[in-house]
Amino acid sequence: MEARKKVAFYTLGCKLNFSETSTIARSFQDEGFDRVDFEETADIYVINTCSVTENADKQFKQIVKKALKNNDKAFVAAVGCYAQLKPEELVAVDGVDLVLGATEKFKITDYINDLSKNDMGEVHSCEISEADFYVGSYSIGDRTRAFLKVQDGCDYKCTYCTIPLARGISRSDTLENVLKNAKEISAQNIREIVLTGVNIGDYGKGEFGNKKHEHTFYELVQELDKVEGIERLRISSIEPNLLKNETIEFVSKSRTFVPHFHIPLQSGSNDILKLMRRRYLRGVYTERVNKIREVMPHACIGVDVIVGFPGETDAHFLETYNFLNEMDISYLHVFTYSERDNTPAATMDGAVPNNVRAKRSKMLRGLSVKKRRAFYESQIGTTRTVLFESENREGYIHGFTENYVKVKIHWNPELVNTLQEVKLLSIDEDGLVKAEFTQKPQVIDADNTNIFETLLA
Repeated sequence: MEARKKVAFYTLGCKLNFSETSTIARSFQDEGFDRVDFEETADIYVINTCSVTENADKQFKQIVKKALKNNDKAFVAAVGCYAQLKPEELVAVDGVDLVLGATEKFKITDYINDLSKNDMGEVHSCEISEADFYVGSYSIGDRTRAFLKVQDGCDYKCTYCTIPLARGISRSDTLENVLKNAKEISAQNIREIVLTGVNIGDYGKGEFGNKKHEHTFYELVQELDKVEGIERLRISSIEPNLLKNETIEFVSKSRTFVPHFHIPLQSGSNDILKLMRRRYLRGVYTERVNKIREVMPHACIGVDVIVGFPGETDAHFLETYNFLNEMDISYLHVFTYSERDNTPAATMDGAVPNNVRAKRSKMLRGLSVKKRRAFYESQIGTTRTVLFESENREGYIHGFTENYVKVKIHWNPELVNTLQEVKLLSIDEDGLVKAEFTQKPQVIDADNTNIFETLLA
């Protein structure tokens, strides 16, 4: 009997990419392949690329080299955003056999014939305007949470961004299908679902192949909250102009949605926001944060910000720094602007020198450390619920509270993938929060017995 073929995956970039890799992996498993780790010997290596990652081309070459080191006769395929934007660049990399664009990636098994390496790599990549259909997907992360894709593509025209070029127009999964996927996930004993998409606040657009909104993001949130078996739902990232007060108020009273919002700002200067063609000014951002704080004082609020955008003077940067410093937010994700081909920003005047970009990035990263610590300190003494993860990290098990405080407790494998009530005690040297159980941990086995009661007896 012929041995089953093996396939391995490497994913770069965002949670959406991880979700889509899982869907592609399932299509291979349906065709009789076994999935193995990327470090292992496989017959096919699939690399899901990202166009936002710094040094994407260099990183890609290193990953291809790693795959061929495991098996120099392996078939190597590249999919994803970078594969859509620069297919010729990727196919020129030594050892690459196949490059698939935005629509083709979900049909990868159709393009793989006899697995023999090609003398010259093949490219199958449609015009991005043809990427107008939706493929639903979800991924199971570390056994405790899943990433559920609800939307793809973007109709916004931010001047620095290649995502519309890489992923096409905004389109959504049907509400029926999202709920079906959510039920499938909850049936696998997954405690938390993270909603992902390119622009999830735009959910509903393109649900039935047109621009009409049949459902809204608010309606999606309401329906997901009713799904039995899901214990936590988290919104990954949502534009400030699309995060409505009704959604904020619903989350504050929700059964499953957690008090954690990640809201891109990009700049605290209205001048720069206009140059970026963002769809809001800083006043809207302030209103959203204030509304969250009004109804959920304990909520975690994360912020995306870009430094070094063309035309950003020292005065503009200080506007951003002071705006964020004065605002009651919890942490920052700081991105250093880098020029992208075929974007309006790449040809704008006022390029900021790289050393200045780096200095500004360092300042905001320092501010982020202060903000996170202040947020953690504000939570000391409170009682929260922690979802524990699956790794033993130097004798400790880590987990996140509903409001995204990272907690550590002495390692016990029985805690993995359980939700436990704890009291937050103090911030440790590594910046994580030490906690203690408010009661004996509840871990119920198949016989309906609390495992901890047995262990402690």
